[in-house]
Amino acid sequence: MQAWRVHRNGEPGEVMRLEETDRPTPGDGQVLVEVRAANVNFPDALLCRGQYQVRPPLPFTPGLEVCGTTEDGRRVLANPVLPHGGFADCIVADEAALLPAPDALDDAEAAALHVGYQTGWFGLHRRAHLQSGETLLVHAAAGGVGSAAVQLGKAAGAKVIGVVGGPDKAAVARELGCDLVIDRRSEDIVAAVKEATGGRGADVVYDPVGGDAYTKSTKCIAFEGRILLIGFASGVIPTPALNHALVKNYSVVGLHWGLYNTKDPAAVRACHEELTKLAEQGIVKPLISERVAMADTADAVQRVADGTSTGRIVVLPGGAR
Repeated sequence: MQAWRVHRNGEPGEVMRLEETDRPTPGDGQVLVEVRAANVNFPDALLCRGQYQVRPPLPFTPGLEVCGTTEDGRRVLANPVLPHGGFADCIVADEAALLPAPDALDDAEAAALHVGYQTGWFGLHRRAHLQSGETLLVHAAAGGVGSAAVQLGKAAGAKVIGVVGGPDKAAVARELGCDLVIDRRSEDIVAAVKEATGGRGADVVYDPVGGDAYTKSTKCIAFEGRILLIGFASGVIPTPALNHALVKNYSVVGLHWGLYNTKDPAAVRACHEELTKLAEQGIVKPLISERVAMADTADAVQRVADGTSTGRIVVLPGGAR
């Protein structure tokens, strides 16, 4: 079969190589899954760079989530067991962790409903306890993770403010349903949020960026607000001034969605059932900006790493719909 493999750490466009390799062999409790669509995530770039919290042995195949077909014909969502990641014709996955692919979504959309939307749902509802009528500020709102948070925030009845970089991404964020879009390149985030909220600030901040985005969030967070840390796509991990959180009475909340797979797998399944209902009702629908062929995978991962993409880029090895 074909698989993209990384033999040394570095930038995705430089270290990913498409190779012929043997199919992975399932172990106890695992199944072989034929990949129909593999979603590109920012952590795929971190894997290539050797900067992700999980560091598989070299060589490995990146790709953290797929929609595929089991040998008995089930259409499923799966998280591949590294080092045999999703940018390949076949993967192995834990049988117990498989989720049924929603019929309302095609393969590319289904692949993108998994990690990003689970992260958004757990973050907004389990960690930040977002309430209807509150104001949600989403950084990188036109990206894969941010676009999911925008849709889930609107579904929860929140007023959603999206922060983006550039007019093209601003247009995408508006189409997603943001009530207000702030272009961080030309507008003052803090002033715009305060103006839009009558000086109160945002009740919940969804931050997959870190760095300067986090710093600005602390300056426009509401009384009893919650800053939700999802990741650090900027490459800068902030060092919070905890005295500021104390005197301003806000919370800094972390989320590592992968822990739920081991700590509370029943919650993951319940979340998937809720997301499936929302997809069936047309309330959420992953924003797929590009569907690329297997040969273009490394370029796609590099563009996500560089922050030039919008929504989700999905790799279609073959047989997808």
